[in-house]
Amino acid sequence: MSLLRFCVLSSLLLTAPALYAQTAPPAAQPKSAEAPSFNKPVRLVVAADGSGDYRTVQEAIMAVRDFMQVEATIFIKNGTYKEKLLIPSQKTHITLLGESTEGVVITYGDYSGDAEKHTTYTSSTVRVQGNDFRAENITFENSAGRVGQAVALHVEGDRAVFRHCRLLGNQDTLFLAIENSRQYYQDCYIEGTTDFIFGASTAVFDRCTILSKSNSYITAASTTPRQRFGLVFLNCRLTAAPEAQKVYLGRPWRPHARTVFLDTEMGAHITPAGWDNWRNPENEKTAFYAEYQSRGPGANPEGRVRWSRQLTSKEAKQYTLKNIFAGTEPWLPESK
Repeated sequence: MSLLRFCVLSSLLLTAPALYAQTAPPAAQPKSAEAPSFNKPVRLVVAADGSGDYRTVQEAIMAVRDFMQVEATIFIKNGTYKEKLLIPSQKTHITLLGESTEGVVITYGDYSGDAEKHTTYTSSTVRVQGNDFRAENITFENSAGRVGQAVALHVEGDRAVFRHCRLLGNQDTLFLAIENSRQYYQDCYIEGTTDFIFGASTAVFDRCTILSKSNSYITAASTTPRQRFGLVFLNCRLTAAPEAQKVYLGRPWRPHARTVFLDTEMGAHITPAGWDNWRNPENEKTAFYAEYQSRGPGANPEGRVRWSRQLTSKEAKQYTLKNIFAGTEPWLPESK
């Protein structure tokens, strides 16, 4: 073999592996993580003992993508969560689903005039700003005690729904905060002392139990003249602690307050007069306070103040969810 042939053959043998390696299929690339989407449902789990995705409800809420267009469900395991909770306006379509109504407690103790100088507007344990919020099987509590205004739940988002929830507090338990907010409460329990269901929103309470803890007022609506409906109670039960023996259905926080009770069972604690003008006779000209087929020992149509109304059956028929929640953009919450 000539020296030239030997060199050529050796060169080919040495380069063959490299040539073969170049023709082999490329190695599979790892798949990148799927990008988060505001159109894909989300489900997160909160557990105080660390067995979920997050230990606090606030952490889970902030983990949800802003401006979700579909439901983001946060399942909360039984436990007491001491949190001052905020659902910001950009966190839409959030659902808080508790493991059990009495087992999941979100609680805090701020109140108006405390050391941190909170007011009624900043004392809330839970503040809902985002639209299309849902809560089910949860207890919302302000634990401050009887120290003045202390809000458990403050809602200003639109199209908010609460089912099988407990709202615990004393004065100002539930703040229906703003005019352009529609809220639906079904099969809920709400307790308090004074004005414990109050505010400007359009809200329906369906099959709810309302417990008065002292002689005072249940509602204090601040409905605006622009609203057709204010606070509407359908098929509810008004109950009381033993010490509460003289309770008014409501008084007007603002002159055009609107509050109506339909087919509601009223305990003996409801005073015959029913309604109060908040020490201002001028409110009697503008407030709209009415009942339809109240029953129980607290139902007393003949004893009510002359400026309140007993609705006719025709008038009562207008109080449907479709009508109440019509607005510029109609909304019809599901009634289960």
